[in-house]
Amino acid sequence: MSDRVTVSIQAGVADARLNRADKLNALDLHMFEALIETGRSLATDPSVRAVVLSGEGRAFCAGLDVSSFPALAERGAGGPKLLERSDDSPATFAQRAAWVWAELPVPVIAALHGATFGGGLQIALAADIRFVMPDARLSVLEIKWGLVPDMTGTQTLRRLVRLDVAKELTYTGRIVSGSEAVELGLATRVSEAPREAALELAREIAAKSPDAIRAGKQLLDASGLVSLEDGLALEAKLQRSLIGQPNQAEAVRANLEKRPPTFQDPE
Repeated sequence: MSDRVTVSIQAGVADARLNRADKLNALDLHMFEALIETGRSLATDPSVRAVVLSGEGRAFCAGLDVSSFPALAERGAGGPKLLERSDDSPATFAQRAAWVWAELPVPVIAALHGATFGGGLQIALAADIRFVMPDARLSVLEIKWGLVPDMTGTQTLRRLVRLDVAKELTYTGRIVSGSEAVELGLATRVSEAPREAALELAREIAAKSPDAIRAGKQLLDASGLVSLEDGLALEAKLQRSLIGQPNQAEAVRANLEKRPPTFQDPE
């Protein structure tokens, strides 16, 4: 795995860190590849129950490394085009670097500080929860370069904020603070220490039944995207798959015995 993203796993919590601090974790070819590879690896690890995604240095991610654009845009220059699709995914190369975090079966908590611009913001929006420093700077920055968000941001942004807010941010590229981001719905909670807060929440989640957590994420991600009939059917189906299983029985026993539960990792 590329050293552009580092990962450590402890007690079911994966601590994933963008690791290009000298460039404010800007996105070059190797960072795109590392994000995709890391997300896919974590998705297949049954021991992972929650993920914290953060950035080393002074920023979460300042967006696309402009100096690397020719290598990312042209064939035969070290990697696929940003807009090129693979055979096994409807998403483009650029989109997969963000969407892979939404596709993880376990909760992903992003911890944001410093610059969170453009592609960096779109990666953060693919997380389930976002903790942000009050003085962090967030922007849908693509308009500055005459572009639109193309790393799934138009899909995730619309589910988090009102349509008029999404349009204003997309049309202007206005930079908002972490505090305003929470007010708008871009972020979940302000914290002076977002990574520590994210890790604390991840540890709390990791102590719950992993079966129920995964099912809850699947249900909530589907809500609003499927019909009411299909949503209710999925809810009933997943509940039936949980009832009476070892982890559900352990949750009941632990509560009755007033002790911490010991859950098994999903198969």
